Amino acid sequence: MALLRPIATALHCANKPTSHQTTKGKIVTVLSIDGGGIRGIIPGTILAFLESKLQELDGPNARIADYFDVISGTSTGGLVTAMLAAPDKDNKPLFAAKDINKFYFEHGPKIFPQDRNLFCVVPYSASATGPKYDGKYLRSIIKDLLDTKTMNQTLSDVIIPTFDIKLIQPMVFSTSDAKIKTSKNALLADVCVATSAAPTFLPAHYFETKHEDGKTRSFNLIDGGVAANNPTQVAITHIFNQIVKGHFDTVDIKPMDTTKILVVSLGTGTAKFEAKYNATMVAEWSPINWIFDKGATPLIDVYSASSTDMVDIQVSSMFQALGAEKNYLLDGATTTNMEALADIGSKLLEKSVARVNVDTGAFEPVVGEGTNSDALTRFAKLLSDERKIRIAK
Repeated sequence: MALLRPIATALHCANKPTSHQTTKGKIVTVLSIDGGGIRGIIPGTILAFLESKLQELDGPNARIADYFDVISGTSTGGLVTAMLAAPDKDNKPLFAAKDINKFYFEHGPKIFPQDRNLFCVVPYSASATGPKYDGKYLRSIIKDLLDTKTMNQTLSDVIIPTFDIKLIQPMVFSTSDAKIKTSKNALLADVCVATSAAPTFLPAHYFETKHEDGKTRSFNLIDGGVAANNPTQVAITHIFNQIVKGHFDTVDIKPMDTTKILVVSLGTGTAKFEAKYNATMVAEWSPINWIFDKGATPLIDVYSASSTDMVDIQVSSMFQALGAEKNYLLDGATTTNMEALADIGSKLLEKSVARVNVDTGAFEPVVGEGTNSDALTRFAKLLSDERKIRIAK
């Protein structure tokens, strides 16, 4: 598993069995994509690079979904996950990775209609009568894109976290659950709309499914990022649960054996808040100051950063403790902002590979491992080799 996260970004990798599989593989491959709204352009840029390297090795028809056992995404990462893993009419991936940014550039300004900078994590002036955006265009384009496709039809095992605001608990949708529970086999479009429903930004999403006995199951969902903005740990836990239950036979692997897991975890450039606040500053804050102080949103900053960074620290600690740290790679909707985001993704590729310091939470360059593009090129070779093992005749 590997980590590409110098600007609150992570890159982790996984490999997918195909219909031609005749041989067990050697490693489990995982792709994880953070939430972040229009900043999905950053992982889109990195995924396009990775897929281009896979195509150099295996031909122009190579697609990301062919190489990953599990693809996990929250919020905008959930939408990218669906685009990578949903089947088209020929049962091939709906999108090539290079087309993800085209989607954001075409539809981003209509999903988030505004002229203000969208690099902020949350809007500083949400409407008093409802969310900042009505979400109508987002729901429409996702429905057109995914049509009647359901969770159990994805080409890789997809995991998309949401949060049920009625039950006050996370609600995780996965391909494997959808195949055994009718009530979890929701429309992929409904799940994508739900995981993108960031509080104050977009309205919560309600939909229904059916239990095996025909009874209705209701979901009242908002953005999965409130529970798992970085869904890496959700994906790894899911894999280990599948192993314990005897439902994972792609690779011979024991629970908690991270030496056989390759993870590419992609962040979306969420702003870091180090040194922004201190104990003296906040000691006498009122509840209002914690919610909004001088144009900042301290409480939301803290929850947002802690949710993502805690995953990096915990996962990095586990991989480092088992000597598998090299298996974990971290890495506004105006045209100007979107071009800037694409440029960030490109520049991130040329930065040195960094690994999280579990004591400070800071990302520190790793000597001898080159740039992120070097690491992704190495990962592409590992993914290609793993796929060749699995489809060997």
